[in-house]
Amino acid sequence: MSRTPIARISAGALLLAGCWVAYTQNQGKAPALTLNKVKDGLYEIEGDGGNVAVYVTGEGVILVDDKFEQDYENIMAKVKSVTDQPVKYVVSTHHHSDHSGGNVRFISTAEIISTANARANIVEHKQPNAPANMTPARVVFTEECSVFLGGKEVRARYFGRGHTNGDAVVYFPALRTIHTGDLMAGKTPLIDYAGGGSLKAWTETLDGALQLDFDTVIPGHGPVTTKAGLLEYRNNVEKLRNRAAGLIHEGKSQEEVGKVMAAEFGWGAGTMQAQWSLPGIMTELK
Repeated sequence: MSRTPIARISAGALLLAGCWVAYTQNQGKAPALTLNKVKDGLYEIEGDGGNVAVYVTGEGVILVDDKFEQDYENIMAKVKSVTDQPVKYVVSTHHHSDHSGGNVRFISTAEIISTANARANIVEHKQPNAPANMTPARVVFTEECSVFLGGKEVRARYFGRGHTNGDAVVYFPALRTIHTGDLMAGKTPLIDYAGGGSLKAWTETLDGALQLDFDTVIPGHGPVTTKAGLLEYRNNVEKLRNRAAGLIHEGKSQEEVGKVMAAEFGWGAGTMQAQWSLPGIMTELK
């Protein structure tokens, strides 16, 4: 092999690694976090990574996700601003370090729960450039798991592949609220093919979640929204999938498909979707 192809491969790998770091990690001091009340007893913490849900009961607190390790102190400060109860459980939506990186700090005082696939993805180091000390859950489930604490229930469900192969949707039945993890995040999907994600399966997975009785949605990233907002997101995923599949079946190259994705869905050259998800959809949708 000539030096030129080797250089191109190396440059591509470095670019991918750099995009992943930009997407999941912030260096230095953890940024300030914002605490928002969602419903009585339920709060959401935004900033520096995935959204954290805080469910307060009379016997302790249940968190959904825990951001990066560096956010532990700020998360705990936000929790203590609304309750003196300790954090008893952390329910993980998936394995990425901007959602599960804090496990390393919470594992000594709280029980961490995830899908079996999310645990395996941490153990098998499926996330590029994840911190070396990523800590997996000790309790896992394959389809459904409930936590009962202080007379309240939090129910975690696995509806199928999407962002990864281990995405949990977390349901607060008494409050008619769900946390989607990155099955809904931002304006356009990011498919982690290395972590078992699937654009084909994504809409069917959301269809399962939409059967739950809820009116409020805490997404993996972005502001709290409604069931109608989640349905719109689901339909946009389907639109993107159908558009990409049509182009691929027409014989368009990855570069040509990428240009359409950039123009119509915001998958510009500097986005994680363009650098990471685009090669995967060229294979999955062919």
